Amino acid sequence: MRVTVERSGGIAGIRKSSSVSTDQLAPEAAQRLSDLVKSAGFHELAPVIRSAQPGADRFQYKITVESENGSHTVLVDEGAMPPSLQLLLNWIKDSARTRASG
Repeated sequence: MRVTVERSGGIAGIRKSSSVSTDQLAPEAAQRLSDLVKSAGFHELAPVIRSAQPGADRFQYKITVESENGSHTVLVDEGAMPPSLQLLLNWIKDSARTRASG
């Protein structure tokens, strides 16, 4: 499984991207990633999740999961992020920081 996150927007409008593959992770981390994708119900989420109150300089995330179940992409506004998807996003961010510093 590969999960890719692209963040856009914000004050400077700078795009950031990171991805993680279960092939590159320790077995425990790979299982955690799979569990987070499953608990978020990622493959059942709508392709676009918009905030009812969009704001200037807010982030937008494009999250893609590629797995044996196929590929699914969700475009979500920062203000509309479901809590279970936020857990996945936080894990990806932490994982990217750990890989960058390790």
